[in-house]
Amino acid sequence: MFGSIGMPELILIFVVALLVFGPKKLPELGKSLGRGLAEFKKASDDLKKTIEDEIEQGKKEAGEVKQNVMEVRRSLEAVPPPAPEASVPRTEPGAPIRPA
Repeated sequence: MFGSIGMPELILIFVVALLVFGPKKLPELGKSLGRGLAEFKKASDDLKKTIEDEIEQGKKEAGEVKQNVMEVRRSLEAVPPPAPEASVPRTEPGAPIRPA
């Protein structure tokens, strides 16, 4: 139930707590401990939900990016290759430009 802590250890812890805090203070201490554990559990559940939501949002955004890439790829495949520029003479850099 509590991992490696057995029944004798739990009884010893209870007796020590009873001696230290007294019988009147022990129920109040137990309630406070219970509330603290409940708050911790609630906070950890909220954190877990937030992380899961962020992961789902990241997956959604990654899917949208993938879809955009596929659309761009399809649009590029539909564009014909440029025609060779055979009629335009090539010149050396710095050479004067001659009218055609």
